[in-house]
Amino acid sequence: MERDEVLSRLRERIVGFAAFHLSRDSAEDLAQEVMLLLHVKYSEVSELGDLVPLALRIARFKIAAARRKAHRRGEDRQAGIEDAVLADPGMSPSDFVERREMLERLAAALRQLSGRCRELFRLKLQGKGFGEIREILGARSVNTIYTWDFRCRKQLLERLGGNWEAEP
Repeated sequence: MERDEVLSRLRERIVGFAAFHLSRDSAEDLAQEVMLLLHVKYSEVSELGDLVPLALRIARFKIAAARRKAHRRGEDRQAGIEDAVLADPGMSPSDFVERREMLERLAAALRQLSGRCRELFRLKLQGKGFGEIREILGARSVNTIYTWDFRCRKQLLERLGGNWEAEP
């Protein structure tokens, strides 16, 4: 069996292994990174018995690095919009009025923000991650999205009078 055929079969195994731990798209990217590393750094290794453990070890390290990166960025702690509790059927009338007033204040403050900030909040409410938002908004780096998010939240807080809960 030639090295190219071995690498082709190995890539399928790496994608399967990585897809068990990550999303399918991330698994494809990770497999490509592993294959590139095998080609560049470990080109002398050609036996299937040697390549499989080496490739899976590299994949494990890359999966761990991806998880650390997601944790560092807070992407693993994002809550989906479907988990949000918007209304409690047992809510008292005064709580209901307070909540409605707060939502009206929030909507008014959001209307005062720039289009980019409104779009960023809209995408976040749709449950998009920062990586997806970067692609949609066409930013070069996810760090740019983090900066925009920080600035937009700061502007929104200023529009709300400096406090998320209290009346201005």
